[in-house]
Amino acid sequence: MKTSRYVEELKTKSEAELANELVAAKKELFNLRFQNATDPVNNKNSARIRDVRKNIARIQTIITEKANA
Repeated sequence: MKTSRYVEELKTKSEAELANELVAAKKELFNLRFQNATDPVNNKNSARIRDVRKNIARIQTIITEKANA
């Protein structure tokens, strides 16, 4: 599956790379929310917003696992 490959890719990254990935995902989420708020008629981003939120949670989970290991 696509998500399992993404998670395996995240597990191979260092903590600094994960932090950079987290910042990029949060910026993308902000931009998607801003686009959704300014133009609610074009609600094409709702699925992408959900995906980005889940990716942020995945990244944070991997960071926590590495910190506790």
